[in-house]
Amino acid sequence: MFKGLGTALITPFKSNGDIDFNALSDLVNSQIKGGVDTLVVMGTTGESAVLTKDEKRAVLDHVLEVNAGKLKVVYGIGGNNTRSVVDEIRSFDMGGVDGILSVSPYYNKPTQQGIVEHYKMIDGATNKPVIIYNVPGRTSSNLTAETILELAELPNMCAVKEASGNMEQIMEVIRNRPDNFLVLSGDDAITLPIMAVGGDGVISVVSNAYPSEFSKMVRACLKQDYELANQYHYLLLPQIQNLFKEGNPGGVKEITQELGLGSNVMRMPLVNVSPELRKELLAEHDRIKNA
Repeated sequence: MFKGLGTALITPFKSNGDIDFNALSDLVNSQIKGGVDTLVVMGTTGESAVLTKDEKRAVLDHVLEVNAGKLKVVYGIGGNNTRSVVDEIRSFDMGGVDGILSVSPYYNKPTQQGIVEHYKMIDGATNKPVIIYNVPGRTSSNLTAETILELAELPNMCAVKEASGNMEQIMEVIRNRPDNFLVLSGDDAITLPIMAVGGDGVISVVSNAYPSEFSKMVRACLKQDYELANQYHYLLLPQIQNLFKEGNPGGVKEITQELGLGSNVMRMPLVNVSPELRKELLAEHDRIKNA
């Protein structure tokens, strides 16, 4: 269901820190025009940790309104308090939402069995497809291939967003997964190699700024046209590396601002990228647009 390119949407803010809904409209429309398959709302890239419950709901409602059913929509609901996550899922109005992205519990550093039990509770709380999110760099705990494959047998677990960066682990999941379970890259820079060994797509940050270029790469991979895919991969790779040098979404917000898709404002404790990095980002942006 979520094969191809999903964009982990940023949340544009006005200069006073309020949500910029006009810019959010423009962003969603740019994704529709750019060939994206899925909009992922309230992931880490959307600064979900610093938005209130009401703000998150308002962002989702606005995305649903602008999207008007054109692209699939995934909503992020996760945390390190299993009971709280389950309660939120059960009480949340999922109208218009096609699936849930749920990050592995962070900070608590549960055992693999604890992670399995966490996702079992989530699986029992919804009939929506659930994408497991494995991002050890943020959670301080990795879901092993064995754990992911065990979770893949649960009725509602439809995919994993894999951001461990461990290709051997990712290949082990791809090799042994059930037929209906997707493996999606959680790292823009290694989307092509993951898809080359059998992955199904990506949930991307870079596609906020370059939806057309990145969607062409992903579609080429799905068609196994790696000559074309390599062209787009290496066109974007230096910029992808720049985007994450000083954290996310600081880098990509500099480019979306350049594109007229809102300001580069973020909420504390995140701050803007350095002037030196901004200069690099804009230089690479010019190179990509003139390629």
